Amino acid sequence: MNGLGLTARFFGLCAAAALLTSYVASGFGQATPGPTQPPPQPSQPAQATPPTFRTEANYVRVDAYPTRNGAPVSDLTRDDFEVLENGQPQKLEQFERIVIRAAGPQDARVEPNTVAESRTLLEESRARVFVLFLDTYHIDAGAAARVRAPLVAALQRLLGADDLIAVMTPEMSPSDMTFARRTTTIEGFLAKYWTWGERDRMNAIDPEDLMYGACYPNVEPGSQCADQNGVAAEMIDRRHEKRTIDALEDLVKYLRGVREERKAILALSNGWRLFRPNPALQRPLACEGPPTAPRVGVDPRTGRPTTKAAPGTPSLSSCSIDRMNLAQIDDDREFRDILDEANRANASFYPLDPRGLATFDTPLMRQDVPGPPPPPTSPGADQRMLLDRVSSLRTLADATDGLAIVNSNDLNGGFRRIVNDLSSYYLLGYYSAGKLDGKFHQITVRVKRPGVQVRARRGYLAATAAEAARSTRAAAESLPPSPEAAAALAIEAVLRPLSTLARETSLRLRAAAGWKADGRAQVWVVGELGTASTWALGAEADVELSKGTETLATAHVTVPAGARNFRIGLEPSGTLAPGDYSVNVHTRATSMLATSSDLVPLQLPASPDVSGSLIVRRGPFTGIKEVPTADLRFRRSEQMRIEVPAAPTATAATSRLLDRNGKAMPVPVAAALRADADGSHWATAQVPLTPLGPGDYIVEVTVGSVKTLTPFRIVP
Repeated sequence: MNGLGLTARFFGLCAAAALLTSYVASGFGQATPGPTQPPPQPSQPAQATPPTFRTEANYVRVDAYPTRNGAPVSDLTRDDFEVLENGQPQKLEQFERIVIRAAGPQDARVEPNTVAESRTLLEESRARVFVLFLDTYHIDAGAAARVRAPLVAALQRLLGADDLIAVMTPEMSPSDMTFARRTTTIEGFLAKYWTWGERDRMNAIDPEDLMYGACYPNVEPGSQCADQNGVAAEMIDRRHEKRTIDALEDLVKYLRGVREERKAILALSNGWRLFRPNPALQRPLACEGPPTAPRVGVDPRTGRPTTKAAPGTPSLSSCSIDRMNLAQIDDDREFRDILDEANRANASFYPLDPRGLATFDTPLMRQDVPGPPPPPTSPGADQRMLLDRVSSLRTLADATDGLAIVNSNDLNGGFRRIVNDLSSYYLLGYYSAGKLDGKFHQITVRVKRPGVQVRARRGYLAATAAEAARSTRAAAESLPPSPEAAAALAIEAVLRPLSTLARETSLRLRAAAGWKADGRAQVWVVGELGTASTWALGAEADVELSKGTETLATAHVTVPAGARNFRIGLEPSGTLAPGDYSVNVHTRATSMLATSSDLVPLQLPASPDVSGSLIVRRGPFTGIKEVPTADLRFRRSEQMRIEVPAAPTATAATSRLLDRNGKAMPVPVAAALRADADGSHWATAQVPLTPLGPGDYIVEVTVGSVKTLTPFRIVP
């Protein structure tokens, strides 16, 4: 941001925004108290994960939004898509259609308890992230009141159980935002401060606006100081627009650092004129002397020296300096920079003008500057300003692959278009063939089916090899300051997969790895198909174990009609070294109506340590049969068994049940060891579900010095 020496506004709305932020940060009053005793220790020290670089720096995710005649297209397959990076075709490793349903009652949404937890949830690829930007400077009070009900209804339809939303105004810093899942506090804010729009205020309440009006009040035409008429009004307008544009730029840059996947910014605004430099605003004025150094005084509130005058008190030196600076701003150029930055950040704007079909841009009478009201704006000039504002909103949407709702009195219909656009998309992933060169890599997504348009991220800024190496070293060196902090991070990471359970996915995966008695590594994979009728006739699944672009083992499995689950083992022909791997699964319905794919990261520790766990379900919905499952949701009427790979030399296993804070619960969990015919060894834990209420839990299985934590959720 370019500083103009302007102070922030300390009035009711700014305070309300701060209260909203702090209240959201507290988990909407639903914070859960921490454990009264230290939680269990993880098997390995938890390590901080840098937000910019992933384990595999060349893996790229792309959200694609295909439409035909403005309506989402829901029946595309992997073969319908073509992804190019810098003009080079890329092989899709991940393909999944995401369909979002309304989250239902607010009380059913699991809220992050801390700011750190909300920031962690931002990294979940299947959770959508929204920012509601309320442009207080450029919305009149009537429009703010009119848009409240359609906005609240749209948020209730738009947000899924795992989605995150934050609120920002031009007076806020992006770092002050707190992302949450519930919208009740946002709704309460809009209901209480329904006049948050300030563009048509009759009287200025901003300290800077008051100062400009006091320095350059309007006077009667023909008087000696008449050449200053309109100066304060232009300074106020330029300052308001400058602060808004700066806030949008800061927001986009902030979002780029917290999340790679797409972010949607719902911007409520009348639009902007995008001021350019105006030398005429710098002209000498008859009643103003040359600029002087700011006068040093004492702030009566703090007793400290200050160069700022009290609110509403003329400070000609400050006014003159601000006038020179404001005359030189180029919001049009900065606006173009925001468009480029938004594309680099994979952020899309969905602007909406709550005025609807506007006839005039300027208020009939402006009285935020002392003195006689200025003459009305000519119809031609007013229409040009109105066109500039509407064009700025359209450009913001078109250049960032969003939608602009302007020149329409049907606000409900406009929000419906936004909800439909954001509620169905395809999640694509590929290993980039490009280099870690620190440059912007352009992404092009095409759909081969005629008549289908697709919007997707336009590229990403690659890390350099040195940055990736530094990030890896920093992650290895930044150990938590205490065992308690390490355990808390481990618990937080274990619970993270539960954030995606409300998603309607066509494929869920779990994987585990261990060592057999002959010293060779083995990987086990469990897959579970979605509940859609598409999979009722069965499916074929191809499973691959890979490291980067190298395939190390493959397997094929048939899922019979009426079944949804499969479990298969992968045994590489060669010897696997400890390290990071990925399991890729591609499925095709027997009916040939659908395909799906996904991947799950897998870490193979050094022998004899193991990683991951598998889950077995039994209950009324499985025909009283035991079936492998990748769905972490259970009912109390079901039975659950956790299976953890064990070292061949293991002699004993223990297990216990923990709550979501890592505190042990007084519910016994039976543990045992088992050897299978294929040479694998397992530690098992039979978890009683009947005494548990709805909520999130963790099963801890200990074999020797290795602890494995498995999360699950009890649903009504």
